[in-house]
Amino acid sequence: MLDFDTAQAQLAARTRTPEQQDTLPLAALSGRVLATDVLATLDLPPADNSAMDGYAVRAADTAAAPATLPIQQRCFAGQAPQALLPGQAIRLFTGSLIPAGADTVVMQEDCHEDTRGVTFPAPVPAGRHIRRRGEDMRQGSRVLAQGDLLDAARIAILAAQGIAQAPVYAQLKVGILTTGDELIPPGQPLQPAAIYNSNAPMLASLCQGLQTAPVQLRHARDEADATEAALLELSRSCDLVLSVGGASVGEKDLVKPAIESLGGSLDLWRVRMKPGKPVALADLNGKPVVCLPGNPVSAFAVFTLLVSPLIRGLQGRKQILPPVRYGVLHTDCTLGSDRDDFIRIQAALTPSGETLLTPHTQQSSGVLSSLAWADGLARIPAGSQLSSGAGVTWYALSDWLR
Repeated sequence: MLDFDTAQAQLAARTRTPEQQDTLPLAALSGRVLATDVLATLDLPPADNSAMDGYAVRAADTAAAPATLPIQQRCFAGQAPQALLPGQAIRLFTGSLIPAGADTVVMQEDCHEDTRGVTFPAPVPAGRHIRRRGEDMRQGSRVLAQGDLLDAARIAILAAQGIAQAPVYAQLKVGILTTGDELIPPGQPLQPAAIYNSNAPMLASLCQGLQTAPVQLRHARDEADATEAALLELSRSCDLVLSVGGASVGEKDLVKPAIESLGGSLDLWRVRMKPGKPVALADLNGKPVVCLPGNPVSAFAVFTLLVSPLIRGLQGRKQILPPVRYGVLHTDCTLGSDRDDFIRIQAALTPSGETLLTPHTQQSSGVLSSLAWADGLARIPAGSQLSSGAGVTWYALSDWLR
């Protein structure tokens, strides 16, 4: 068996920059991956402006406080202010341009306006409450990078720079093949000895959360010809193929022989992790094929830890491996295995800032309900015996499944 870190690195290394690009308007960019660096086309702010509702003055004119200055002009955001005359004040609002001659802004709460003008009870220092031109973005500087996943904040940057459309990589096409005579689609009557196919919709949803194109789903009965035909079809039409089940060593485990029969090469098989040992990575028609365990909990864990980095890389994303977090076990049990054990946990932050990780009471790979309960997967290194209070690394699902 291959150790977990080596397996994760091998899958992440199978990434490549997508060849196809789309140019899309702002409204269609959310969740897409930027295909080029973006340079600022203008300074932001484009001119000095007020950070507050208040009054633009010369600081020196408030030195003999209390000082009352007549109001020269009321200038709203979007209007051009007059040049400030000595000994006067201009009423400003948030976003108003700073008048020539003014060197500070006084918040309206710190002064008082009446029919005589505006009174400043104390001297005001220069440089207060002014947003300087270009302090956010400088023209010509890089504001977004190739490989950025475009979200609301990054789309706001494009819009603020006056950019109405941007080039992004084409969405990754993923094919999912489930196998097994015992599986039937949800919604149909459950026959004796049959179970519902939960892997297909689960994996399709996981792919959707990672912003892939709508997945292509196929199911093959436990027959060599059907398995080969489905794999061949998906490898021709998709960028990545995920097969579920049929990759172990039983008489009905037909996926590995099917890949080899089609001329594919097997690069990796079996990983020292729990759950999820029967994992395989293959190449078929120049496309990566990842064979996942048939157990839904195992398939979920392997997808999270091994497949999601591969997907992000194939999408052209800059960040492939999300951060790994650290926490402290909070449990009544001693935990350990001869494999790296990725246990389902809930994380809670204590008042002292420590993250407590509470394992689910049932860590069997057959407990599907534990996935909906869990915040993440905590890693118990192979060969260790850890109890409450031990520090461990953990993988937050919110980090790894986006």
